[in-house]
Amino acid sequence: MSQTAQSKPAQGGPRGKAPPTYGRGPPGGSKGGDRPRRPRREPEEEVWVPKTILGQKVASGEITSLEEIIELGLRIQEAGIIKKLLPDLKSEVVDVGIIQKMTSNGQSTRFKAIVATGNENGYLGIGQGKSKQMRIAIEKATNAAYLNVNPIKMGCGSWECRCDQKHSVPFRVRGKGGSVTIEIIPAPRGLGLVAGGKIKRLLELAGLKDAWTTAKGSTPTMNSTSKAILDCLRQTFSQG
Repeated sequence: MSQTAQSKPAQGGPRGKAPPTYGRGPPGGSKGGDRPRRPRREPEEEVWVPKTILGQKVASGEITSLEEIIELGLRIQEAGIIKKLLPDLKSEVVDVGIIQKMTSNGQSTRFKAIVATGNENGYLGIGQGKSKQMRIAIEKATNAAYLNVNPIKMGCGSWECRCDQKHSVPFRVRGKGGSVTIEIIPAPRGLGLVAGGKIKRLLELAGLKDAWTTAKGSTPTMNSTSKAILDCLRQTFSQG
């Protein structure tokens, strides 16, 4: 058979049509290729409107620090006050769980969350929230953590170091929450935090870099453990 009689493979589909394309095809194809992509919607930040006299003073700039509020003995009732005074706070979920309760209508299930917030430079707050939805429970716990933010006095109380840097607690402190008792002992610079995983993370949020810790009681119960740590760190400011 001659070369001219050999059949050439068909480059298209039947009757000269292009082969069918299955699926969406590559981006920018013939179908919808010229359509612009929809921009991603970013969450809008809520504008804080103060509702209390203290909030109005903070918003106007009359009060500029959290220590001033504590010295005046005022009560913080808005999370926006803390966000205004401490814009560099970080929030972290410490623990989540499920609460099951038997009622006359059947079994009731709720979620609980514990959130810690701090700026890793001398401020820490811990809050707890409960709700039927996990997202709402975390939001309630975050709001409670902002309302419980306390200043922490840092220093170097270790006789092995005696430096002038603020890397540990200035003296030995002990706090209690439920059945848990935690003691924080100042340590020399460079030692690090000698503590468990979640306890260590809470101390890091507070800004401590070197410390020894001892804990007694049911430490896996983060509700009691977090209260004990917050009680410890409050004493550095009240006693110091």
